[in-house]
Amino acid sequence: MPSRRHTVSRRKFLASTTAAMATVTILRSGLLKAAPNDKPNIAAVGVGGKGWSDITETSKGDAAHVVAFCDVETAGGRGKKKSSSGFGAAAEKWPHAVRYTDWREMLDKEGKKLNGLTVSTPDHMHAPVTMTAIQMGLATYTQKPLTRTLHEARQLRLAAKKAGVVTQMGNQGHSSAGYRSLVQLIQNGAIGKVKEAHTWSNRPSWPQGIDRPQGSSTIPETLNWDLWLGVAHDRPYVSVDGVGVYCPFNWRGWYDFGAGALGDMGCHIIDPVYWSLGVTAATKVSYEGPTPKPETFPAWETITYEFAGTKYASGPTIQVKWYDGKRDGVPNLPPASLAQLPAGEKLPPNGCLLIGEKAVLLCEHGGRYTPRVLSQGEVQPVSIPRLEEVDHYLQWTNAIRGEGKTTSNFDYAGPLTETVLLGTVASRFPGQTLEWDSDKLRFTNVSKANDYVKQPYRKGWEVSGLS
Repeated sequence: MPSRRHTVSRRKFLASTTAAMATVTILRSGLLKAAPNDKPNIAAVGVGGKGWSDITETSKGDAAHVVAFCDVETAGGRGKKKSSSGFGAAAEKWPHAVRYTDWREMLDKEGKKLNGLTVSTPDHMHAPVTMTAIQMGLATYTQKPLTRTLHEARQLRLAAKKAGVVTQMGNQGHSSAGYRSLVQLIQNGAIGKVKEAHTWSNRPSWPQGIDRPQGSSTIPETLNWDLWLGVAHDRPYVSVDGVGVYCPFNWRGWYDFGAGALGDMGCHIIDPVYWSLGVTAATKVSYEGPTPKPETFPAWETITYEFAGTKYASGPTIQVKWYDGKRDGVPNLPPASLAQLPAGEKLPPNGCLLIGEKAVLLCEHGGRYTPRVLSQGEVQPVSIPRLEEVDHYLQWTNAIRGEGKTTSNFDYAGPLTETVLLGTVASRFPGQTLEWDSDKLRFTNVSKANDYVKQPYRKGWEVSGLS
């Protein structure tokens, strides 16, 4: 089946979306919900890379009908594995699904048949696609970070709540036994009240701290560059030695398209700390690292968040630190001495560490690993809760039918994403502590920082509720 190029007019798309929004207003709680035991009809925006796993995992075991999918790349070039080849692999797996390159056309033509949508695009397109789906009454499974800007995260949460749709962010470790055990250990007092927390990643594994290259390159025939840019401002496609500067992978390091190493991994690794401590919005955030480049995130950074204390914290405030990248070729990590590790052991490349009054808790990223309680170089015997694994993907698919609820729905994932994104703003302001008023969604002491809370969409790509 040949791919369908973009033919729908902007006027027609907006008209159909407006009609769907009117229906949501009238039938908000039940619109497009699959009946119990029925398989929901789902579609995907992005089917290469993470998009492949999102749509295959949410539909596995015949859990859902994949009726359509969309990708701006219509052929290979996404990696060595077949599952990374994008459009072609999806066409082979779901030969009867209708194929599109423009998500707006897909929603215009297929929206009335759908119950849900997976959104697995570069970060800058998460919010536009997700908001449009929500306004059409569709359940959404959206990759982390939920959005690229603070304003988008707030608006998606509010819109999803108003529409009453099923939502889930793709931080699958949230459903793991490892992370859920960590939360119980902290909240049951296994290490005493928590004094501070540290989180870190060995990312980025893509270029950051660089300038924009000059010139332009020939756009691959299989890539619709204009659709890939989407809401981002126009710029030429560039490749160096045959490798795309922005896509298919290196977009994460660019302010216009991604959220850096923090955005990529923070919604995974900060998640169990944020969750277990019961914190809400940070009140202060600061950055240590190289002088910022105009268009890319720093090669390394240390971000310090300050939150109001909770009943699990030892004081009236609590600090959470984030570390990523390499300083002078050495991984930027918290001091290993904080972990009180057994002799000869090193910190894992990605993880979190909570410093308590009685001991410390260390958990390697991924949720597959059982957290450990450590003190003076020894692992302390504690009762680890026995918890069953929860399938993060099928949790969403089942919730569409009314079976259970999602645990990283936008009521939770929105505020978590806002916390992460505060650090991406702080990285532009070295040596300054930004004070944050979450209720007003603004920084109170550095007015320039508010320029990054909400940013304009390219003309012709405006989305109701976001633009």
